[in-house]
Amino acid sequence: MKRLAFITVALSVIYASVCIAAPEPAIVPLAGQWTVNAAFTHPQQILMRSNPQAKAQRYWYIILTVTNKNGEDLEFFPKCDLMTDTFHILPAGKGVSPMVFDLIRQRHLTNYPFLEPLDKTSSKLLQGEDNEKDLAVIWPDFDSQAKNIKIFITGLSNEAAAIKHPVKTDDNGLPVLVFLRKTLELGYSVKGDPMLRADADLTYSSKRWIMR
Repeated sequence: MKRLAFITVALSVIYASVCIAAPEPAIVPLAGQWTVNAAFTHPQQILMRSNPQAKAQRYWYIILTVTNKNGEDLEFFPKCDLMTDTFHILPAGKGVSPMVFDLIRQRHLTNYPFLEPLDKTSSKLLQGEDNEKDLAVIWPDFDSQAKNIKIFITGLSNEAAAIKHPVKTDDNGLPVLVFLRKTLELGYSVKGDPMLRADADLTYSSKRWIMR
């Protein structure tokens, strides 16, 4: 138990050190830097059964709408992670059946008729509002003991930076470089009894751009 507590504290210190050292995104983009417009729904639950006798599996998802107003077509490789305050990180789409997306698409067919799964979208984002994309971003159910979650969305900008790792070194004893990308961070607090997962309530708490 003491070892687990020590590891948790150590991870917290390292994470805090990286956050303190990390640069802030540029207020005024440099030449060649771009950021796409991004709108999003707040996380929703959906249940899926692989067959009528199977236990229903719970998933969470958001719908992300991206629009390229930068005056040129862009290479587009979005990636989304969900992180809990219990140190669990869930990459979007991992362990998610395509049938889950089909259920989400049917649920939102009226408002998002051209909805795409995040991991199947093309790598090119054409310019203009007529070419905006609606993307379903899906995760398996996260830790029921979590009281706060954060969603990190990268690929919305090409702004990047490199910093020295506060602890890790290479074979020559020099700090290892950590490469960071401009990332949209969304924060939510989790309310409700962990035993009554269907009633879990996520309260939107923050939105900011960070380097991660």
